[in-house]
Amino acid sequence: MFIRLFGDSMVNDKSIFEIGGKNKKQSLIKDTKTAFIVKDNIKLGVNNIIPLWLFGFLY
Repeated sequence: MFIRLFGDSMVNDKSIFEIGGKNKKQSLIKDTKTAFIVKDNIKLGVNNIIPLWLFGFLY
């Protein structure tokens, strides 16, 4: 079975992160359940959309 994965970064071989500006669309990760969109210039996240500034707390 061939699985087509898109995204900018993968963590632990299962979570995919697509990183971009606030106009980034979910069409790039629509077929993956463990995918997240990391957007710049947003204050709050919803569902699988994460604000980029939250990753600053991981450092």
